[in-house]
Amino acid sequence: MSFDIICFDCDSTLSKIEGIDELAKRAGVGDELVQLTNAAMNGDLALEAIYAKRLALIKPCRADIEWLSNLYIRELVDGVEVVFRKLTEHHKIIHIISGGLLAAILPLANVLNIPKSNVHAVDIYFDENGDYLGYDVASPLTKNGGKAVIIRSLQSQNVVMIGDGLTDLEAQKAGATVIGFGGVINREIVREKADFFIEEPSIEKILTIVS
Repeated sequence: MSFDIICFDCDSTLSKIEGIDELAKRAGVGDELVQLTNAAMNGDLALEAIYAKRLALIKPCRADIEWLSNLYIRELVDGVEVVFRKLTEHHKIIHIISGGLLAAILPLANVLNIPKSNVHAVDIYFDENGDYLGYDVASPLTKNGGKAVIIRSLQSQNVVMIGDGLTDLEAQKAGATVIGFGGVINREIVREKADFFIEEPSIEKILTIVS
């Protein structure tokens, strides 16, 4: 199949880590974060409630975000640089769509030669000392169905979304094809509901589907 626009999740898709988990461990609140995540998975809390509570618990400062951005790059998934280079050579338009924090993801996007305008993530705000102030509560990516909103904004009927999680499946509601990536985290529901599924640790196999 051939697609005009190729969209990637970030956490556990482009990078082997889950950024929010790494920030929580760094802040010493990993156990509390797991409890919030479980509440969301059980349907006890909406995604937007979880988003706010997680960041309020961690309170990441500017230095934490810089640390995370370096970790994202250090932990690149196998084959990512090859995939991005080949897609660019074939004149594909690449976007990163993530519920993660924009400031942490932009350096990774820069390494992969993706312009800031093609990176969709959640803004985080700091005070003059670099301490946590808040985040963009209006971002659709902090809410259920947010990735479908972003996909629709691209105004194309020929889009593919690659990712590991439930939020990536939301792209199907906007008419996108979804490739589930299980090379880092293999989720059964994604395997079942994605249009395609890859379980190899390298992401290079997507090239056999999208090119």
